[in-house]
Amino acid sequence: MSRFRFLPLAFLFILASVLACERLNVVVTAPAAPSTRTPPDKALTLTAPALPSWLEVYFTDPDALQSARYEGGPDETLAAAIDRARLTVDVAAYDFNLWSLRDALLRAWRRGVQVRMVVESDNLDRPEIQQLIAAGIPVIDDRRKGLMHHKFVIIDRSEVWVGSANFTVGGFYRDHNALLCLRSQKVVSDYLAEFEEMFLEYRFGSDSLANTPYPSFFVNGVSVEVYFAPEDGVAEHLVSLIERAQHTIYFLAYSFTSDTLSAAIRERAAAGVRVAGVLDADQARSNEGGEYETFLQEGLDVRLDGNKGLMHHKVILLDSCTVVTGSYNFSRSAEERNDENLLIIRNCALGEQFEREFWRIYEKGVASPYGFIETFLAGLTARMFSSACVRTAVQQPS
Repeated sequence: MSRFRFLPLAFLFILASVLACERLNVVVTAPAAPSTRTPPDKALTLTAPALPSWLEVYFTDPDALQSARYEGGPDETLAAAIDRARLTVDVAAYDFNLWSLRDALLRAWRRGVQVRMVVESDNLDRPEIQQLIAAGIPVIDDRRKGLMHHKFVIIDRSEVWVGSANFTVGGFYRDHNALLCLRSQKVVSDYLAEFEEMFLEYRFGSDSLANTPYPSFFVNGVSVEVYFAPEDGVAEHLVSLIERAQHTIYFLAYSFTSDTLSAAIRERAAAGVRVAGVLDADQARSNEGGEYETFLQEGLDVRLDGNKGLMHHKVILLDSCTVVTGSYNFSRSAEERNDENLLIIRNCALGEQFEREFWRIYEKGVASPYGFIETFLAGLTARMFSSACVRTAVQQPS
């Protein structure tokens, strides 16, 4: 049974214990709230190092004033890239309702660019998708129980735009997400093979073939790995990666229900690796079998996000220089049922960009009140039987 159900009883116990302490003259001091400061040893430089020329990264900012007006998001950069397309635009979209991208695709189609689209069947009825179909753009859906959960665009078979952001107003303006652009022929080949497997061969989920042309390679000296679920056994690759972490593991997770990945992270924490994470609050509270409570029980520094929208990232950052991102949630569904993609990029400049994003979200996150209760009760019990009682004083965390 979840310990959340015992929260009212815990508060009653605290109240009764405090009243009892008044007779025993016990000093009761609640633990201070965890610091929200970036650790000095991980303080980030004012100017991030330059990314490789073939790689770009953009982060949504739900707190920005422009976001309230639905302006200035990374969708505008992607729309501009589609406007530059001369030959082809291929889109794999779990969800789609952004007018900026709809209009860019329509403009591309009308000037003779080949546009193709694969969508999740649950979202096929979106008006914006139906408008693309009405214009003549070929759109297919997966028509199955598992999700076609991709979020990527291939332009002119020369660049791939990919990340955690659904192509929706929420995805780019209310939620925390990342969008990357990679200009590499091997990256393009990998994502094009996945796209055409769906669009031309109608293979989804368990029918997908393990035929990624270049799962591991280098681009100008930068190590890149590309995996697709369920066919590539993504969790196995992630566990192997986590097991090699030496100093830090930071993660941002919309959904985290994978026992396998959780165990790998907890094992590294036990070995002295610093672990910190932020999870989407709604998912952490509602997910059956979620790992949030498990992390807390192990004493790990995990928080719930403070954003009104979704903390929709699927990010693991290892030793500041290895970035894991994509559409792949850390869940059994992502591993076994859904069509997903995952990128592993080893580059310290990119790592610093994602570390900035991590601390930005972490500092606005909410430390669990349940960890406070457990520490409070433990300290209270010890002090009630202490001979060093002087007076009752309950101090709230500052």
